[in-house]
Amino acid sequence: MAPKESKKANFAEAFKELEDIVRWFESTEVDLEEGLKKFERGLELAKKCRERLADVESKVTRIKEKFTDSETLAVPEEEDDQPRLL
Repeated sequence: MAPKESKKANFAEAFKELEDIVRWFESTEVDLEEGLKKFERGLELAKKCRERLADVESKVTRIKEKFTDSETLAVPEEEDDQPRLL
């Protein structure tokens, strides 16, 4: 599996496991010891998901900046809305 596919799969798997843990807490009479283990695992998964989302957000920001910078290179229109010949 390629690194990008692996990260995507890891995020999806981590998120699904986290959802499963939440469902377990919502639908079960919680055993204290098992609940503590699941709670700890849930925190690990949440951290992993937050880190991946932060990476993606950073990449989206860089992409937006790249296209914003290229827009500043475009020829601005005249203020009187008359077409310009280049």
